[in-house]
Amino acid sequence: MSTLSSNKILNDPVYGFVTLRHKKALDLIDHRYMQRLRRISQLGLSHLVYPGAVHNRFHHAVGCMHLMQEAIDSLRNKGVVITDGEAEASCLAILLHDIGHGPFSHALEHSIVKGVNHEDISALIMGRLNEEMGGALDLAIEIFNDHHSKPFLHQLVSSQLDMDRLDYLARDSFYSGVTEGKVGSERILKMLNVVGGQLCVEEKALYSIEKFIVARRLMYWQVYLHRTVLSAEHMLMLVLNRAKHLARQGTPVFASPALSLFLHDDLDRAKFLANPDVLERFCDLDDSDIFVAMKSWRQHDDRVLALLSQRLLDRGLFRIELRPEPFSEADVAERVKATADALGFSMEEASFLVSNARIDNKAYVPQGIHVLYKDGSVRDFAEANDHLHMQLLSRPVEKSFLCYPKELNVPTRSY
Repeated sequence: MSTLSSNKILNDPVYGFVTLRHKKALDLIDHRYMQRLRRISQLGLSHLVYPGAVHNRFHHAVGCMHLMQEAIDSLRNKGVVITDGEAEASCLAILLHDIGHGPFSHALEHSIVKGVNHEDISALIMGRLNEEMGGALDLAIEIFNDHHSKPFLHQLVSSQLDMDRLDYLARDSFYSGVTEGKVGSERILKMLNVVGGQLCVEEKALYSIEKFIVARRLMYWQVYLHRTVLSAEHMLMLVLNRAKHLARQGTPVFASPALSLFLHDDLDRAKFLANPDVLERFCDLDDSDIFVAMKSWRQHDDRVLALLSQRLLDRGLFRIELRPEPFSEADVAERVKATADALGFSMEEASFLVSNARIDNKAYVPQGIHVLYKDGSVRDFAEANDHLHMQLLSRPVEKSFLCYPKELNVPTRSY
């Protein structure tokens, strides 16, 4: 295990002093790919609703690694065999788990490149870093991809009770001020155990797990899927869609070199994975590329691009309609025509000012968290808890929405 000769200590607002135990972790933190995460917002445009929610992916990555160190200590104290190499590799895997996020995190995940999610890009970047480090990340990548002989190590990185979820709930709750998201992660970590190679939690933590699941559900509806946040983030997608449309028609559109590639080239999953240079350009992208571009675009001759950029920068957000059933093509066409009439745009132009999508939230997926009882038996959390209605929590709550300018004089219904 490569340890620091003198442990590096960071001051984290959520956990206090965080110790970096591994030299490889410090080497990775200093790498330009990791430093880019300082310029990627953790919660997209949620700060337009919760002004304090301005933390970034770098904060989250370091917090996850801290929790991983605590979880490994707890498991080792219970006799779970984790070698020094496995401990270090698990910390590196969780440190890098979100390194593939693009500008504004999830808000533009499928707008920059079609069909490629941040997990795919994280795996590619980890491979690139491993080449630079002469194979030093082999074991971390094995754990990240769930190819290691001890599945619980991957489950600490990615599962329904992983260090990612424990940190983002605590961190997002802290910065947004939404106290319903606060969870007792310290107690949960102390109650972790391993049975048959699988991660589980001891019976004494049952109520803490209940709170964790409810907190996650509440944070989704109050923060991540808040209607005004949805409006802002879909306006951001509309801005990018219009800029890409103009660029590919040959209309000059200001952009940084990194952003310009993704505006002009119709990159899909196959093209992205086949060209190593594209990954390097992606790693130059962050929130500032989009913000600086929008500051220029609000003066653009194209009225649609200018309107979207101006309103998003000045928080002139669109109206959003939410309902359980999907909106029909006729509903969408009605909003497009009303937009064209209200703002003096053509139907083609107005189509770039209306967004129609569907969201869902499922608090718990059965067989996701296992509970260890004193008699040695293990049961799924859905069977173990006696307070929550797990059938309801396991059922996805789905809503459809339409997002369009507030000038429209159309009837709306509330749900």
